Amino acid sequence: MVPKTGDLVRVTGRASVQFAGKRALIFRVLKVDPKPTYHGWAWITGYVLDQAGEAVDRRDIFVQPAGLQIVRPPARVRPMGAARRPVGGRRA
Repeated sequence: MVPKTGDLVRVTGRASVQFAGKRALIFRVLKVDPKPTYHGWAWITGYVLDQAGEAVDRRDIFVQPAGLQIVRPPARVRPMGAARRPVGGRRA
């Protein structure tokens, strides 16, 4: 399974030994590098997400796509009356 832009994946030791155990992470895919690498491996660019589903770090990771697990995005509930964060840095 090769992920596509927007996919949310769990990266564990099945994808690469560097993500085994407590180093596992949830990753939102921005792009998969189309350049060929070793058979069964790929460079993936995306964001590491925290437990609240917020991006905390942008990374390029080298993994075996067959070891990635697609996950559902966490339910994000905004309290009543809470303002949305502006997109693009401009505030009204």
